Amino acid sequence: MRAWKERVAAFFFPTESDAWLATLRIGLALQIILYVLSLRNDWHYLLAGGAEALASRDLSEKILSLESPLIPRLGWLVALGSRFGLLETTILAITWTCLLLAGLGLLIGLFSRFSAIVAWFIHLGAAKSGGVLSYGVDNFMTIGLFYLMLSPLPDHYSLDQRWRKLRPKDGQLLGFFQRVLQLHLSVIYFFGGLTKCLGSGWWDGTNVWRALIRPPSNIVAPELLLHWKALLPLAGISICLLETGYPVFIWHKRTRKIWLACICAMHVAIGITMGMYLFALIMIVLNVAAFGPHLGAGQGEKIAFPRQLVS
Repeated sequence: MRAWKERVAAFFFPTESDAWLATLRIGLALQIILYVLSLRNDWHYLLAGGAEALASRDLSEKILSLESPLIPRLGWLVALGSRFGLLETTILAITWTCLLLAGLGLLIGLFSRFSAIVAWFIHLGAAKSGGVLSYGVDNFMTIGLFYLMLSPLPDHYSLDQRWRKLRPKDGQLLGFFQRVLQLHLSVIYFFGGLTKCLGSGWWDGTNVWRALIRPPSNIVAPELLLHWKALLPLAGISICLLETGYPVFIWHKRTRKIWLACICAMHVAIGITMGMYLFALIMIVLNVAAFGPHLGAGQGEKIAFPRQLVS
């Protein structure tokens, strides 16, 4: 029993450097900056309340309040600003600017934890208030920012560390947060792949065809897809196998490099063929932060998931 407890403790609290945390911080900073800049002309149009918005924020927030009154939303900030005589347009402009500044702060590592908290709160509020228009990228950005704001910041690559000269963080605490991120990704990919495997659409390529021709993701010409239609079932089966096999092969030192490379290549392909560039970036950032630092020499044995718990 004691040996088993030691193995469990060694698995959940490995001693790690903060290289993965720096990767996550910088990657999320770039993600936030690109996300904010991509919405600079449509921020008010997407998130305003009333009839002038594409999808009224008021409607989204009323639906959201039925789930929980505690979920952050931009309506809170708009209501707070109105007490000081600020217009909704002004509040939305301020939130856009604050999110951009938070991304810049994370990029250089200045006030890292405060920047992470601000970015998480504003982005989550925007995603929930515009829930009708949000999609997978918002969910994964929220996940990444949640882990970042709770992790032992700052990392030694940040301006905070060089400026404040703080003591190095506990390696076991760093290892714990990285391990939780690794497990979270494993669960996400496994059940996502399992869901795909249960239907026939991915095995015969039908779902790949539908994804590539459905607006606004119809970037590849249908004529080209028809020419290469024989490859669509292969693409669908490959996606199923990559995602379902993720929690097995990403942990083994001999297959980790190839699996991580294939997963990143899959997301690059999704970004290029469907125009989902931000979704591709956030998935690559999370994967590289979780498993990329372990590609160096001597790192493989630390995360041999099956061996540590059952040997």
